[in-house]
Amino acid sequence: MVSRVRVWLNRTYAENVFFMDQLRRNPSDRAVEIHATHGDADSPVLAAADTADLEPEGLSPAAYVEYALDQCQRRGIDVFVPRLQQAAVVAHRADFEAIGTALLAPTPEAVAVFEDKVIAYEAVQAIGVPVPPWFRVRNADELVAAVEELEEAGYKACFKPASGAGGVGFRVITRAPFSLMHLTGFPTPYVQLDLVVEALKQAEEGVDWLVMPRLEQPEVSVDCLTGPDNHLRMAIGRSKNGRRRGFTLHEQWLEPARRIAEGFGLHYLSNIQFRMFGEQPVLMDVNTRPAGGLHQLSLCGVNAPWAAVQLALGEDPGQIVPPFLGQDYTVVSGPRQLRSVSLPQQRLEESEPLLPAVPAPSGSVEVTSASAAEVLPL
Repeated sequence: MVSRVRVWLNRTYAENVFFMDQLRRNPSDRAVEIHATHGDADSPVLAAADTADLEPEGLSPAAYVEYALDQCQRRGIDVFVPRLQQAAVVAHRADFEAIGTALLAPTPEAVAVFEDKVIAYEAVQAIGVPVPPWFRVRNADELVAAVEELEEAGYKACFKPASGAGGVGFRVITRAPFSLMHLTGFPTPYVQLDLVVEALKQAEEGVDWLVMPRLEQPEVSVDCLTGPDNHLRMAIGRSKNGRRRGFTLHEQWLEPARRIAEGFGLHYLSNIQFRMFGEQPVLMDVNTRPAGGLHQLSLCGVNAPWAAVQLALGEDPGQIVPPFLGQDYTVVSGPRQLRSVSLPQQRLEESEPLLPAVPAPSGSVEVTSASAAEVLPL
């Protein structure tokens, strides 16, 4: 009799309710139980899990590793998919293996390279992957100099944090003076250069930003599955152009993604994003974790989460080639169930005991969440 597989996702994105759905609907018909932890008692992933805990806040990286080891041992976790504190967790892979838990995550070296976008750009450029022009800026004078150089070359400048994920902190520079025009309609990513300069001059601390040209669509995210032997098992591109989404196997996207995934030890699931700089695809970002939109590959007949879990368990799924490419689609928000009783937010000191498990859902409360999305064909 084949035993069930116990998988843990820590403080992950709401979209990963679909990741969890796919694990349960795996083509091997294997029983899967899912444990989830989060800092938000109303996260949909807690309701979607078989068991769940609220995570203690304010833990140092070392303390978080101890918390994670305790969770894995008490919960009998076979495969741990770490997002929060990924760097600290993967540095202790041997400790997790000693208690029977496989980490579905890249090597410590890969995580370190791609935590900092400047280091990442320098590293991938060294192996021949094209990157856009970029400037690292830490103060107002460096920002103005970078923006002026890009504008003189005919580009629209934008900036984002040198480290971070999910588009947090991304802004596009404009020279248009602030006016009532900017207070009508919905907020946009555009920000006035003079306001940014003034904010930097008044700030007590410096910044660490990457300034670069605003890249053009299409945006293509290549979902990769790479084995611990550094051989790629899967590479499928998901394209985005406005609301229209689609899939691609064109080598102009897959070849540089393959080079990065295999060259830097991006083991298991990663997501490598490209956009256009003129007529050339260039690297935009590398995520050392499963993408929130990974479940969309189901429209191509592929269950990537399960293939990754198999690989982590030492059951090589072999080369994964989609049997077909799904039709173009768009993404819309939809309701997901929440746990019937929301636990209060609590902050624990490291010396205090861990929170008990959240009770299983018993009601039928629903929430419409823009981050927990369904996919619909256009």
